[in-house]
Amino acid sequence: MITFPNAKINLGLHITGLRPDGYHEIETIFYPVSIRDALEVVESETTKLNVSGTVSLECRNDDNLVMKAYRLMAANYAFVRHVDIYLKKAIPSGAGLGGGSSDAAFMLKLINDLYECGATSDELEEIAATIGADCPFFIRNKPVLATGMGNIFESTAVSLKGRCLCLVKPPFTVSTKEAYAGTTPRNPSFRLSELPLLPVCEWRNVLKNDFEETVFRRYPEIGEIKAKLYSLGAEYAAMSGSGSAVFGIFAASTESDFATIFPDYFVWKGMSD
Repeated sequence: MITFPNAKINLGLHITGLRPDGYHEIETIFYPVSIRDALEVVESETTKLNVSGTVSLECRNDDNLVMKAYRLMAANYAFVRHVDIYLKKAIPSGAGLGGGSSDAAFMLKLINDLYECGATSDELEEIAATIGADCPFFIRNKPVLATGMGNIFESTAVSLKGRCLCLVKPPFTVSTKEAYAGTTPRNPSFRLSELPLLPVCEWRNVLKNDFEETVFRRYPEIGEIKAKLYSLGAEYAAMSGSGSAVFGIFAASTESDFATIFPDYFVWKGMSD
């Protein structure tokens, strides 16, 4: 059985508070993007993860979130058997695109379907929340306004259908801990619940990612990518999550050769579903 985990981008990201347990409260819109990994499972005598693709991973295969997702399903449903897992990577890691979280969430759904576990979306979201903050989003995989630690979802009417998206990631990553360093929680001047009321061409004036100020100061190259995307005609451009990938939203298919414009960077271009 095979499935295709997709990435996400963050449309705005506000750091709104600091919890007593040290975690931050945020407000963001998670939006699915059609760049995809491939994930396949085949019944076997043992369980093993095999990773391939155009994107390399730094973690050991046994520490991959896909393996954690499998173990959680096997622990909750005793009839889940051993499988060979084949993961072909196309989504870059350490980019703010949620690739690892998506792989894990899709693994939960894949095992649930393969062995007819009968877990509901709510139950899968609960399991996904123990893997990582972004994981629950990928269970339903639809645009949502996320609050709390990014785990409280509300549907949103925001749509990028028919627009061209470009993702650009420099050859380095930004850790989440590093991105939070120097940020100050605050009440946003613009609420993301109002975003569907605005045309995309007006987002630039109001839509912010609170990580950018800190990250751009330390990694000006990321800020330069954002500026370049605007110069190429993007209606809106921003860093996704805590970085290091930057996305540009274009009104229609653009003829720009982004791979030539951003040599030695990871580049992806596609139409939004």
